[in-house]
Amino acid sequence: MWLYADNMRAVFWWAIVPGLVAVVLLFFGVEDVTETAAKATTRPPITWRAAGELGRAFWAITAIGAVFTLARFSEAFLVLRAQNVGLSIALVPLIMIAMNVVYSTAAGPIGALSDRIGRYGLLGLGLAVLIGADLVLGLWASIAGVFIGAGLWGLHMGLTQGVLAALVADTATEHLRGTAYGFFNLVGGVMVLIASVLAGTLWQTIGPQATFLGGAAFAGAALGGLAVYRRL
Repeated sequence: MWLYADNMRAVFWWAIVPGLVAVVLLFFGVEDVTETAAKATTRPPITWRAAGELGRAFWAITAIGAVFTLARFSEAFLVLRAQNVGLSIALVPLIMIAMNVVYSTAAGPIGALSDRIGRYGLLGLGLAVLIGADLVLGLWASIAGVFIGAGLWGLHMGLTQGVLAALVADTATEHLRGTAYGFFNLVGGVMVLIASVLAGTLWQTIGPQATFLGGAAFAGAALGGLAVYRRL
């Protein structure tokens, strides 16, 4: 029991390190932007009238992103799956570490690649990787399966998160980009809540397998929507 508590304390002490590094970088490496007279002409952050000015391409990407978000329920379910297959609770944070290491490693190169070869193919690949992650997490009920699934989950985030943000900028009207991000994140936040409620309901009523297979189904629907949009 003493060893277990000691391991847990060590995990959380290490978790403080990235936060401290972020604060130091913020304090020493970021300068405030000088305010200008342009502030007086700033538009309200979100106006419903602006929704009609954002264009069909933006709303198509937002709709695809909404379905995609239904497949991307809270990463807490990765932790629950790790416990479910027998990983010691003291080691469960390693799942999140594995996912974030893959995510942070992939994000930069993928962003640069999207600038060269285009974004839609990478987004489609990311959706396919998410389907693979869900299938591994749902069907391979072992510690190894959870680590591989978490790695694939991190890879899909590296393939999609920056690309989706770039697509919002690409498809929104230039003077409404801030509003576009506001609408996109509003829709995404609502979908995350719905996704996590659905995932939790499936977990409680059917089991962990149903949660991840349901996620794979939504990811497949988003992939199909992306393919249809690209053909229009």
